[in-house]
Amino acid sequence: MLKTFKYLKRTEWTMAGISLIFIVMQVWLDLQMPGYMSEITKLTQTEGSAIADIWRNGGMMLLCALGSLAAAIVVGFFAARIGASFSQRLRSLLFSKVESFSMEEISRFSTSSLITRSTNDITQVQMLVVMGLQLVIKAPITAVWAITKIAGKGVEWSMVTAAGVGVVLVMVTLLMIFVIPKFKRMQMLTDNLTRVTRENLTGLRVVRAYNAEGYQENKFDTANRELTGTQRFTNRAMAIMMPVMNMMISGLVLAIYWIGAYLIQAAGFNILEKIGLFSNMVVFMQYSMQVIMSFMMLVMIFIMLPRAAVSAKRINEVLDTTPEIRDGARTGGIPEAAGEIEFREVSFQYPDAGEPVLDQISFSVRKGETVAFIGSTGSGKSTLVNLIPRFFDATSGRVLVNGVDVKEYQLEALYNLIGYVPQTAVLFRGTITSNVAYGERGLPEAASDDEVRSAVRIAQGADFVENMEDAYDAAVSQGGTNLSGGQKQRLAIARAVCRQPEIYIFDDSFSALDYRTDRVLRSALKKETAGVTTLIVAQRIGTIMDADQIIVLDEGRMAGKGTHQELMRDCAVYREIALSQLSEEELAS
Repeated sequence: MLKTFKYLKRTEWTMAGISLIFIVMQVWLDLQMPGYMSEITKLTQTEGSAIADIWRNGGMMLLCALGSLAAAIVVGFFAARIGASFSQRLRSLLFSKVESFSMEEISRFSTSSLITRSTNDITQVQMLVVMGLQLVIKAPITAVWAITKIAGKGVEWSMVTAAGVGVVLVMVTLLMIFVIPKFKRMQMLTDNLTRVTRENLTGLRVVRAYNAEGYQENKFDTANRELTGTQRFTNRAMAIMMPVMNMMISGLVLAIYWIGAYLIQAAGFNILEKIGLFSNMVVFMQYSMQVIMSFMMLVMIFIMLPRAAVSAKRINEVLDTTPEIRDGARTGGIPEAAGEIEFREVSFQYPDAGEPVLDQISFSVRKGETVAFIGSTGSGKSTLVNLIPRFFDATSGRVLVNGVDVKEYQLEALYNLIGYVPQTAVLFRGTITSNVAYGERGLPEAASDDEVRSAVRIAQGADFVENMEDAYDAAVSQGGTNLSGGQKQRLAIARAVCRQPEIYIFDDSFSALDYRTDRVLRSALKKETAGVTTLIVAQRIGTIMDADQIIVLDEGRMAGKGTHQELMRDCAVYREIALSQLSEEELAS
């Protein structure tokens, strides 16, 4: 937990220091009031006391109460400011850290867990900071100060108060032992509930298409019941504290009054002694309540502390993770090798996988060439092209872009060289323009309207975009759910074109397009982006027949390399794929 506080800024520590001053002031004012109450008690018990003295002491009590209220408001204000800014910083740090993660780290934590850590866990820490600043500091100061005030005012009363404090400490210790493990489990179950909810929402169409609503509801109910059961256990355990505290306070009050009555009775006819004892009893009652209330405040913190401590640990796990893929030093490649890509005996194996996905892959691509990759499902085509933008790093071998190993590039510089279109089109909430101009070497606004329109035209999307109500300002919902699969795919291609990169990577990006649109789009791309290196992962032979070079993958190995005609003649794997899709006459044309 303390490790998380290193992210507090100097201004926040300054505010915490100012709060400490006001907390001390608040405690001092609170502890002055029993003294004035004692004076009022003596005055009311003594003959000839002036009413003005009673009013004066009562007025001082009122001023102390108002001063304590003002100090509490100031402390609450600073606590809220510190908690809000601290949680904002933690969220920003977590978001930035997650953005630097490779797919390996994201898979290790899971998306649902990262969402929970960025929201629920940070909220738990924020609540502890806000409440802790007001209570954790105040409670010990109040308890120690109050104990010094009552020291020597009655051994019997002191023993009773000490016994009450002992009961509180024993109860808190037992609860900490039994409840802390449950809080850790509760955060894990929250992750699970987030995962189930997210799966259901993202896969809603499939759920409905397969009439699986009941199955999903049972899955959600199971996750919900597990979380609810754990929360019930912790809440019931914590609920025991308040009744025990109330019973102990009531017992302490009765004990103090009983001891006081006994001592007053034992004083006999000594009126002055009786008045002194009665006054001490009133003062002791007030101060002992301050001591018990201080421990009650600590109990409230102990209720929050275990869960916040677990949350802080989970936050630190993310922030302390070192990404496997790190920035290099280079901002550019070798000018003579611009647009060139080379794989040198590259192998790749996923973490914990039994065997490599790619094995000893070697090939080179010259500037302006179009190179296609084809093979059966699971042959490693997408994994291979994902090594170029370093979504993963090769297990062995080297991947060179512009004559430089990709590991030597600054990631930003490497990404600026590439126009990447993923297998599944990803659109963001906004407009057509904001999605097409997305990441245009900085901000979306950096791309002009003409560049956006040109990119959409090349991607064969102008017909449907310009027929929409607001054309290029038309709204795009989250994930592009208000567009068809082919429309989303064309906008994703337009986004890569608008970037005007040196290298295009199309990861099975034409599969959602019909044959005519596919052919026209590739023809437009070839014309408009002449001289740009293009890599295409495809399933359809018709998409790649005119590529300068086709690489055939089979179970992670290169089964062939060459043009369409060369592979039809020399590569059995390619010939089998081709004949399963087109006739010999179509392949020869």
